[in-house]
Amino acid sequence: MPTTPPTTAVLIALGWVMCFFGCAEPARDAPPPSPPLPATAPVAAKPASGDWPLFRSDAACQGVATSELPEKPPLLWKVKPGTSPFDATAVIVDQTVYVGDGEAFYALALADGKLRWSVPVDQGFLASAAVRDGHIYVGDAAGVFHCLSAQDGHEVWRYMTAAKINSSANLFEDSVLFGSQDGSLYRLRCADGKLIWKYTIKADGGIQSSPSLSGDNVLFAGCDGSLHVVNVETGKHLRSIDLKDPTLSSAAIIGNNAYFGTEGGNFLGIDWRLPKLLWTHRNPRSDLAYRCSAAVTVDRVVFGGRNKAVEGLDPKDGKPIWSFVTGGAVDSSPVVAGDNVYFGSADGRLYGLSLETGRLAWKHDTGGGFTAAPAIASGRLVIGNENGTVYCFGAVVK
Repeated sequence: MPTTPPTTAVLIALGWVMCFFGCAEPARDAPPPSPPLPATAPVAAKPASGDWPLFRSDAACQGVATSELPEKPPLLWKVKPGTSPFDATAVIVDQTVYVGDGEAFYALALADGKLRWSVPVDQGFLASAAVRDGHIYVGDAAGVFHCLSAQDGHEVWRYMTAAKINSSANLFEDSVLFGSQDGSLYRLRCADGKLIWKYTIKADGGIQSSPSLSGDNVLFAGCDGSLHVVNVETGKHLRSIDLKDPTLSSAAIIGNNAYFGTEGGNFLGIDWRLPKLLWTHRNPRSDLAYRCSAAVTVDRVVFGGRNKAVEGLDPKDGKPIWSFVTGGAVDSSPVVAGDNVYFGSADGRLYGLSLETGRLAWKHDTGGGFTAAPAIASGRLVIGNENGTVYCFGAVVK
């Protein structure tokens, strides 16, 4: 039965490292030609405003909340359930926050942060969960992919991969998709964890990005320096697009276009159906890696980098619109909520910027850096930091 994590788990925390290691330089062979795909991609379905059920909210990884926040969201509660840092982004479903750290997976009440249950593990969590129909799907740093009961955390089934999992889960119909550092993208049956198919690449570091969905296509980038497009029904390879560099960030998809950054310091706009590189952006301040995932709307694509900056570009042509510099690397993926975009920085602060202008609208200093991204639902923002504290900001319920 689930228990509160043991205090000895601090030993795990002392050895805890971030997920962004292990990508080797990819091969430069050109990908084989692929057949054309239909001209128009379907529109991603949005979750209810009370929920944030996936790493980037929706299956297309757009990073846009359906719930807004107060102009200057106050701190409502903070809790420190264990002794390890939070690298994974929380998910929020049915007024419950689900998130893992370096020693356990937790369910917290969205209202006040009270612990509902916890499940200790041998190694912790770098990936975000996916939640649907009373079940939680999440992979851990030992390479175990779990299906847990949302009610009490008991394990329904597990599936073993051959390496660490820091690829967050995504859902397609009655199945769950995720990548592993063993180089495989897996599609498992939600009901019992049976393998439907797996698609494998050859690369040191394997797959560290999370899969993004557009209709019956799943997109993911790997440490082999390619963006891969696979038919989600069959697992059949449709095309690979050479990126020149390994990629740890997940593709944000809107229409026929995908947006993401690389370890080589390039941020790309790609029409993945042609396929065609639409534009490349490099920050003039530095060529450090882009590791967080972007948030994208019809007129803005927003992302952060190891160069300490968060940038807003025109998604049509990649032209810079604004840039905001923080005091540390930005690996925390931005989230759009209403007129603002929210994210954390390694400088220990949470920021809210105007989506239109990039001007500072709000900030809060927590004293601990952020790798995890915000989850925004029911008028509240939830995020954990490297000090092992989960914070909740937002509307006060009267």
